[in-house]
Amino acid sequence: MRSLLLIFIVMVAGTALAAGDAKRGAQLFRQCAACHSLQPDEHLTGPSLARIPGHKAGTTPGFQRYSDALKRSGLTWDDATLERWLTNPEALVPGNSMTFPGVRDAQAREDLIAYLKAAADHKAPPVEQKGGGMMGMQARKLDLKKAPPEGQVTSIRYCGDTYTVDTADGKSQKIWEFNLRFKSDSSKLGPAPGKPVVVGAGMQGDRASIVFASPGEISAAIKPSCP
Repeated sequence: MRSLLLIFIVMVAGTALAAGDAKRGAQLFRQCAACHSLQPDEHLTGPSLARIPGHKAGTTPGFQRYSDALKRSGLTWDDATLERWLTNPEALVPGNSMTFPGVRDAQAREDLIAYLKAAADHKAPPVEQKGGGMMGMQARKLDLKKAPPEGQVTSIRYCGDTYTVDTADGKSQKIWEFNLRFKSDSSKLGPAPGKPVVVGAGMQGDRASIVFASPGEISAAIKPSCP
């Protein structure tokens, strides 16, 4: 009788743990949104998680930055594997490139899994953005083809250790070379060919990034020019 009772208790406990709350998971996912999108085929630092439940690890179409360790793992993202990954990615797949120590709270892990499954079924609850700001911006990539005039780069001049960046609103900004980054974005949300966009500091501070449609445009856009 005691054995049967013990089995029943274990089964009930397991069921309770598996019952994640997708609404709570939506709020927890805000911490993940800086690196992962839930939009299909929209990859950030990490791959889109739109279709992750039930799929083989390291195989999301269009994402090219998987570690060899994850591609060789042979894992499938079922509930149990997702739970182990969220607990400690390095313990599950040694040598993977995920810079994430894990979620220590078991209920939080179950809530996140419930949210990912709801998102895959197009039933994800909305994420409440608290305070707006950077977190709200990081949840989705900006459509750089729709950049306002102050973000549309018309010319880039270089002299000594300084870049002068002109924008379509008629303004110029001088930026120390160490504080200016050049990037490319070939996704559907990237800039149109030949129309780089300045992002990041928004030309208001001392740091900025200029994003091009492809790497080949970068050198051609920079013109040596000293007064």
